[in-house]
Amino acid sequence: MQASTAATPETEQSYDLLIVGGGINGAGIARDAAGRGLSVLLVEQDDLASYTSSSSTKLIHGGLRYLEYYEFRLVREALIERERLLGMAPHIIWPLRFVLPQSQSPRPGWMVRLGLFLYDNLGGRKELPGTEVIDLDRVARGNGLKPQAGKRKSDTKGQTSKGKAFVYSDCWVEDSRLVVLNAMDAAARGARIETRTRLVDAVSENGGWKATLEGSQGTREVSARMMINAAGPWVDKVLQRLGRAHNDRGVRLVKGSHIVVPRLYDGEHAFMLQNPDRRIVFAIPYEREFTLIGTTDEPWTEAPGKAEISQGEIDYLCETANRYFERQTTPSDIVWSYAGIRPLYDDHAANASAVTRDYVLDFDKREDAAPLLSIFGGKITTYRKLAEHALEHIAEVFPQANTAWTAGAKLPGGDLPDGNFDAYVHSLETAYPKMPQALLRRLARAYGSRSVELLGAAASPADLGEDFGGGLYAREIDYLVRAEWARSAQDILYRRSKLGLHVPAGAEAAIEAYLARHLAEAG
Repeated sequence: MQASTAATPETEQSYDLLIVGGGINGAGIARDAAGRGLSVLLVEQDDLASYTSSSSTKLIHGGLRYLEYYEFRLVREALIERERLLGMAPHIIWPLRFVLPQSQSPRPGWMVRLGLFLYDNLGGRKELPGTEVIDLDRVARGNGLKPQAGKRKSDTKGQTSKGKAFVYSDCWVEDSRLVVLNAMDAAARGARIETRTRLVDAVSENGGWKATLEGSQGTREVSARMMINAAGPWVDKVLQRLGRAHNDRGVRLVKGSHIVVPRLYDGEHAFMLQNPDRRIVFAIPYEREFTLIGTTDEPWTEAPGKAEISQGEIDYLCETANRYFERQTTPSDIVWSYAGIRPLYDDHAANASAVTRDYVLDFDKREDAAPLLSIFGGKITTYRKLAEHALEHIAEVFPQANTAWTAGAKLPGGDLPDGNFDAYVHSLETAYPKMPQALLRRLARAYGSRSVELLGAAASPADLGEDFGGGLYAREIDYLVRAEWARSAQDILYRRSKLGLHVPAGAEAAIEAYLARHLAEAG
């Protein structure tokens, strides 16, 4: 097993761009810039997508509720990107239909209908089906929902109905894998990606940056013509460290938490649940056996870092689910929870749910100092467009890199014939007849066309090496270390995959022991 490395630091000391932050925005900018011929170094203090970018609701969506806050530009851009990203990575992104029950809606039906009309038409939708209205008492998509008393005009006292619902389209994404695929493509185009490497300090010198980095091999200095601060929740901290902080703008940290419980309903559709406080919560099919419920919106006043769900958030999400579903949820049903800190641009909104999800790019270019671009806010759906806008901002520093190219360019593994995922899975089943079909489908979902690179000449599971349970074998771990910067069991079980929900007790310790042995052998 060979660790992911590039050229040695001694031969790479000077770059066009130093990008701080290995979340979706940093990885997306690294990919775009490397594809334009710039030399790029991206540093991430932990693993790729360790924080915000692995803690989302896993949606590529326009943001239907943002229409309430008149975020028309953001919604339109996100809707355009939705189908574009679906075409770029059909293995990790796929269409999902959302059921929006009206039985407990705090919004009148005409308002929801108008919002969905705009949603269907703002972004030039081509591939995804449009909105429809269904009677939840008469269709399978209503199964699992609780009927509500007196919801039909013709009802008499004591009669119940599930009522009407709108059904609309968005997309699902494996969020942390989207980050990794962008980093992989950036590296394939010449970028250097260094995880577990921290920016200690940087000073402006001769119109450029001299930065001190600390990684597994110690401390070293590099130089760069320009720096991009894509540190997410740490964006303000980096600005303070560089002496470039602003008094008139900043980041507002909002915590969003999710719970995972055994499946609450049958079917591959999701639900958008409206609460009396006008906030919405999604219930989404997750990892075959579970339902994902989230998210919350709570102000975060502590330092950036790992966050955990609070008891109040657990109660809120359980209460929301219980308001709608027949199968009741208690805290003891939760098999996993996660929380992330969203670094939103501080637009001084009073309500955390109303803070803009739009992004702001702050280009600080002075005659007497090195140029710096800082990223505030953003959402995973618009990361590619954000990166494109970032490159437009810095065109005066790098006029040779002025040609946009990422729109429609496939991400690693996304080049499935005709973009047909099911047909590709069938081709794998034909090529590997002795492999379990469930394993082949999971590998195809994770790696797309690169599944063949991972499987190689293996004829059966016995050829894939040590079995860690849950469909995880040593060969996949080797691949993740070699090609995707994985270094720990957490990297493998909860960011490169969600196999942590499926492996048996003791698997995490066994993986750590395996990694320790083989990383030591790789030097």
